[in-house]
Amino acid sequence: MKMNYSILKNNQVVPLSSIPVLEYSAFMETNVALIKEPQNHCVNYFGFSCRNNIKLICCMADDEQQSVYVSSAVVETDQALLSFTAHHFAFEKFEREIHENLGINYIDHPWLKPVRFPFNRADKNNTIANYPFFKIDSDELHEVGVGPIHAGVIEPGHFRFICNGEQVPHLEIQLGYQHRGIEHLFIEKKKILQRVTLAESVAGDTVAGHTVAFVNLWESLCNFSVDEDLQFARTLALELERIAIHTADLSALCTDIAYQLGSSVFGRLRTPLINFFQVWCGNRLAKGLIRAGKNNFPFTGDLARQLNGLLNTYEPDFEEICERLFNLPSALIRFEKTGVLTNEQAFQIGTVGMSAKMSGISRDIRSSHPHDLYIKINHRAVIKEHGDVYARAAIRAEEIKQSIRYIRKLLENIPAEIKNRNGLSSPVTDSFNIQ
Repeated sequence: MKMNYSILKNNQVVPLSSIPVLEYSAFMETNVALIKEPQNHCVNYFGFSCRNNIKLICCMADDEQQSVYVSSAVVETDQALLSFTAHHFAFEKFEREIHENLGINYIDHPWLKPVRFPFNRADKNNTIANYPFFKIDSDELHEVGVGPIHAGVIEPGHFRFICNGEQVPHLEIQLGYQHRGIEHLFIEKKKILQRVTLAESVAGDTVAGHTVAFVNLWESLCNFSVDEDLQFARTLALELERIAIHTADLSALCTDIAYQLGSSVFGRLRTPLINFFQVWCGNRLAKGLIRAGKNNFPFTGDLARQLNGLLNTYEPDFEEICERLFNLPSALIRFEKTGVLTNEQAFQIGTVGMSAKMSGISRDIRSSHPHDLYIKINHRAVIKEHGDVYARAAIRAEEIKQSIRYIRKLLENIPAEIKNRNGLSSPVTDSFNIQ
């Protein structure tokens, strides 16, 4: 029996020609069936022009088998299609982007609105100015427009609230102003340094995350074998960045509920974390640290001692402010049962990462599709069940503690190459199992 999809592992490379090309009906049936299995979710679904037609490629991740199932279909440019979204809402954003970029019309898509209004969109007549926001006619309800700049995302955007007193029955978000064309620039730019700089610029607080993803991809395409020295630096940078982001987010949560002490302390605790990146590579957000095939800023024994000292200083203050925050009635009353995303809703919209884990879904790439030294670390995702703000705050706090343990273990198991470079004498072991 012919397989309807290619089966890949994370960072595995296969020729484009080896991906099965299905009739569109079989293509839809295959991927809709896959996403209905609880261990699967859509990693990407996109299209591109191909010999006056459009080639569609769908990538479905199986978190239990640590595999990605890839299939494709070729459709005509002006062909009207039935949508995946009509069968499962997790495909909604992907098909809206395909519609926006390539002009494909999905005849039964429940909400075929533009995503970002990019400069190269298929229909230039679709603009933010004439976008039909959802409306409700009522004497009891009122609309609140926020934007075009919103502090919550530190980006241009417009938010349209429909309110009934303090209750918000509907919120529509339009972030079209912030489209920067990074995907187009990745094709336009030809030098590896230009492309890795683009990866660093996807999101300011996730420089290591996006750049590691890019260099892993590039090295796989080049059949480059990464040594443990590079893997060590990248894994360490990812965990340190995770601590910094979570600490900043806890500060922001405290700000949102007017808990000034928490806002100030968590904000202060983030600063030395990002300052360590400044010492390591010359940039507080880790720009310049991650490069394909090399490391311009090798980790050293002196950096290891500084990082250990930083964590020793960070940890007691972090524990104390967490103890205060998570036992403060005025904080808990604002966190608990607020902004709830149920397990069913999370599955329906295909959430990943934090937004999945807060609703009882174990989707953490460090365990489901591990890379670098996560292959050795026995990572266990932190899962909460209630899907509310409290769950999100609690996951951040617990993941910070978990990442500190991982970093300490990494520093106890510094690769021999680093030790030889720095004359370190502590033993090297393969024991990365951390409970």
